Order: sequence, then C-alpha cells, then structure tokens
Amino acid sequence: MRTLIGAVAAVLMITGAALAAEAEGQVKSVDKDKSVITLDNGKSYKLPGEFDVDNIKPGMEILLAYDVVEGENLITDMELPQ
Repeated sequence: MRTLIGAVAAVLMITGAALAAEAEGQVKSVDKDKSVITLDNGKSYKLPGEFDVDNIKPGMEILLAYDVVEGENLITDMELPQ
C-alpha cells in the first residue's frame, strides 16, 4: 500500500512539473481589468492578483514562466527589462 501511495505521489509531482512552461516576447496589449497580458505571439497570460499591472507596457520585451491551469495560462514568474 505504501508503495502505491508513493508511486501515485511521484506521478502527480512529475505531471505538475510537466505543465510548467516559459514564454518570451513583446507585450502586445494589457487588460488591466482582467489582469491579462497578450504577447506578440497572440497568446494571453493571467497575472497574479498581487501584481501591479501598471509596470507592464505594450512594446516591452518580457520573459515569463507560467502554468496551465484549467486551460488558462497563469504566470508564476516574470522578468521585466531593467
């Protein structure tokens, strides 16, 4: 039984890690009401609730890490230009 629980936990950890991804590009648009940014590749990414959307401007080059949760790209980390 312990082996089965350990195996299930390992599979869940691997599956969770497989959902993490990165994206890089230029910000095409910022929807402040929905806290969503769209990159020049056409894909949209949801910002975390505590993030100050005013720091992101169209035309900025950014690198972000995100997880796909229920079909939505949720940003987990972001690198903005200095």
